[in-house]
Amino acid sequence: MTPPSNDARPEGEPVSLWVATAGTTDYPALRGHIEVDVAVIGAGIAGLTAALALKRAGRTVAVIEAARVGTGVTGHTTGKITSLHRQVYTGLARSHGTNAARTYGEANEAAIDHVAHVVVDEGIDCDFRRVANYTYAESDDALELVRAEASLAARLGLPSTFTTDVPLPFPVKGAIRFDGQAQIHPVKYLQGLARAVNGEGSFVFEDTRAHQVHDGSPGMVDAEHGTVHAHDVIVATNVPFGGHGLFYLRCHPHRSYIVAGRGDTSTLDATFISADEPLRSILTVNVGGTSYVLAGGEGHRVSEAEDTAGRYRRLAAFAHDRLGVGEVDYRWSTQDGMPLDGLPYVGLMSPLAKHVYVITGLRKWGLSNGTAAALILADTLSGQENRWARVFNSNRITPKASANRFIRENVKTTMAVLVGKLSGRPGHQVLALAPGAGAVINVGGQETAVYKDEGGQVHTLSATCSHLGCTVGFNPSDNTWDCPCHGSRFATDGTVIQGPAAKNLPPGPSRLPEGFD
Repeated sequence: MTPPSNDARPEGEPVSLWVATAGTTDYPALRGHIEVDVAVIGAGIAGLTAALALKRAGRTVAVIEAARVGTGVTGHTTGKITSLHRQVYTGLARSHGTNAARTYGEANEAAIDHVAHVVVDEGIDCDFRRVANYTYAESDDALELVRAEASLAARLGLPSTFTTDVPLPFPVKGAIRFDGQAQIHPVKYLQGLARAVNGEGSFVFEDTRAHQVHDGSPGMVDAEHGTVHAHDVIVATNVPFGGHGLFYLRCHPHRSYIVAGRGDTSTLDATFISADEPLRSILTVNVGGTSYVLAGGEGHRVSEAEDTAGRYRRLAAFAHDRLGVGEVDYRWSTQDGMPLDGLPYVGLMSPLAKHVYVITGLRKWGLSNGTAAALILADTLSGQENRWARVFNSNRITPKASANRFIRENVKTTMAVLVGKLSGRPGHQVLALAPGAGAVINVGGQETAVYKDEGGQVHTLSATCSHLGCTVGFNPSDNTWDCPCHGSRFATDGTVIQGPAAKNLPPGPSRLPEGFD
């Protein structure tokens, strides 16, 4: 068996438009020991928003980022900041009641306004602009769902209307419209937040992977070359690393895909998402004088069969056929934690935690949910009551809303473990690899991740995920080793790209089976 060659890869550079066009940052790595009031792990939207809010409240903070500011999940979003999350309010009202649904909407609306004010106050050049957002319906069934969601959202006090006037270049039957929403260049925004955080006794550290968090008074964060002592610690890493709080059992990782290409954007002065399946997310942006159309969707649980190249191609075809996009310039994927009961988790890491807090389960709407979550913790750590905190409580017990899904999702994870282990048995061997391809083979009873780079050099790693021992698989479209169980992702050299894994994949055997090419 020979994996597909590079010729089978989809069009477009495999990098986020936002990461490719933002420039880079150059904050130092943490070395030695420092003391601050609050340590924040993760320089994404949640971590940096919380850090700046706390600094403004008079606290000193240290933000610890494993890579570079904005290169994580936030740098791979669509750039939408909105409280219209498809048909979220119908689901939340059914599972948690209308008061919880109203609180969710209120928090996300406040997040939009908060970003708008920060952009002005800090002078952040990040292409922020106000737009309307639509959830549109093409089928009769979806139209009924959209009408019901629009009516409910309006009763909850949100800026919701139902309309048949939808500014898309293809026919639809109707849509929910939320006014006063926004879009942004997310990496430029995060870089602006980091500049505002750093200095005056507060710090931003890059290339600094946190290894362990100790709860106490003070708490402590251990990193490779240093430590941070702090009264409080916030873990804002999409999925908490190391299994703290068991959130890898309370969220399931979900992957989505985006393509971006140049096209006529004059009629698309809004953001859109479909109520029908397959989900399609649409927006236009102008970056450095070039207009791009973004089309997203093709989401799936990470344990499901991927066909990543096919997913990118279907999005590219949608962008070509429906939106007039020429060639795809950029393509990327991202993963988000989907909470079992539909609400993000914000608060103490566990019922027994005293000074360690968490933000996770942002359910694909991290720019708004992550901002709202950060404001909750900024209030909490400043001794102020926050009216959204109870609904977002990280230690809530909601058996009605989550019990069945807990069982279903974790059964899927268990099956992914079994499939991964069985597929690595002797006899399931790859005898040849094209340049740029990878596969898991069995070498002397050890599951081994083998990658051949573009120069023909073969690299081997352990194929056992450093989180809980699942077997990783090669993602040929993104050139990553991905864990199907809890969503950890690794670069081809074994470096952790995304948790919950906190350790890199170790090197594999130096000798491969005879005949391997």
